[in-house]
Amino acid sequence: MTLTTICGTDLHIVKGEYPVKPGLTIGHEPVGVIHELGIGVTGYQIGDRVLVGAITPCGQCAYCLSGKWSQCGGPIGGWKFGNTINGAQAEYLLVPSAQANLATIPDGLTDEQVVLLADIASTGISAAESGEVKIGDTVAVFAQGPIGLCATAGARLKGASLTIAVESDPVRIQMSKRMGADIVLDQTKIDVVAEIRRLTRGEGVDVAIEALGTQATFENALRVLRAGGTLSSLGVYSGKLSVPVEPFAAGLGDHKIVTTLCPGGKERMRRLMELVRHGKLDLRPLITHTFSLDQITEAYKLFGERRDGVIKVAIRP
Repeated sequence: MTLTTICGTDLHIVKGEYPVKPGLTIGHEPVGVIHELGIGVTGYQIGDRVLVGAITPCGQCAYCLSGKWSQCGGPIGGWKFGNTINGAQAEYLLVPSAQANLATIPDGLTDEQVVLLADIASTGISAAESGEVKIGDTVAVFAQGPIGLCATAGARLKGASLTIAVESDPVRIQMSKRMGADIVLDQTKIDVVAEIRRLTRGEGVDVAIEALGTQATFENALRVLRAGGTLSSLGVYSGKLSVPVEPFAAGLGDHKIVTTLCPGGKERMRRLMELVRHGKLDLRPLITHTFSLDQITEAYKLFGERRDGVIKVAIRP
């Protein structure tokens, strides 16, 4: 391992909100150098620099062969690092199904340029892909944490004509504009549903992306949709989530609600690295702090408390 991160999901695990096996090493955004190759892994050499997705599909099961890479082997089955096997916040990492998951890093790209592609960029951009954002669409993105910021970048990449972000944190508001938001609305100062309706001449947006995982943001995302629009949900919800009848048009509004788990596998990572290599995507501004592995407790504290303008924390083993 040469670089990894702390993710919001890691916080959920540390707090006991998402249970994993006691003693498991967590972390799921890995960049490193091949130290040893298993039997049958071909096309790579010891010493190659590689990016590995947070989702590591086997490429052989019915889910993978049906194109559902993230759900490898069953629901959420593609997410193994820090969930069912030891993860990336360590000096060494064992990559499962390595032939399907080792993406060689092109010469000229640094660890910092690619590490966020493993999870948050793949996840955030996937919201625009699953929501089928088309050229000229209007898009609203609720919450501008690391995932939401990448969703904003994804809307721009997919050709949205107007991207409206919703966020109250001053640091994240500025970063949102840097990542492609045309307008950022502070939900603590304005009725964002009414304002988004006004900005879209009363029609609502084509795609609303929910990137926080709360009842309030889910409802607001639904309330700003036009008839026939799509709610693309990235948030991790806990407890009960309900759908309000009125904005759902009693189930008759031709709305779509889609959910997405981070796409993974080496071809996904290769494609994302091509965006970086050709100057279409730069995620380095999101890495606001870097710690060594032996400082990881301090790093978790900073990240969890959202101090010092933190957006994303890198860990260097």
